[in-house]
Amino acid sequence: MDRVKDLASAKAAVIFTKSSCCMCHSIKSLFYELGASPAIHELDREVSGREMEWALRGLGCNPSVPAVFIGGRFIGSAKDVISYHVDGSLKQMLIDARAIWF
Repeated sequence: MDRVKDLASAKAAVIFTKSSCCMCHSIKSLFYELGASPAIHELDREVSGREMEWALRGLGCNPSVPAVFIGGRFIGSAKDVISYHVDGSLKQMLIDARAIWF
C-alpha cells in the first residue's frame, strides 16, 4: 500500500490502469485532451502489479482500474471522473493540483 501512496503523490495527476482496459484508455485520453500529462502505471506491466491492485482495492477502488489520483488524493474510477468532467469540476481539480495551467 505504501508504494501505491508514494506513486499516487509523486505527480499532480496519476492514473493506475491496465493495458487491456478500454475505460482506462478513455480516461487517459480525456486527461490528455484537457492538457494534463498524468503519470500512468499499468498494473499488468508492473512487477508488483497484483499487490498494487489489492492495495488500490483497500483504498476503496472498485473496480481497481482506472484509479485516478489528483494532487495525491484519490478521486475515483471512470464513472467518478466522467461525472466530475460533466459538471466542470475535473478541470478545476487539475488546475488546483497544477496538472494543467490556464
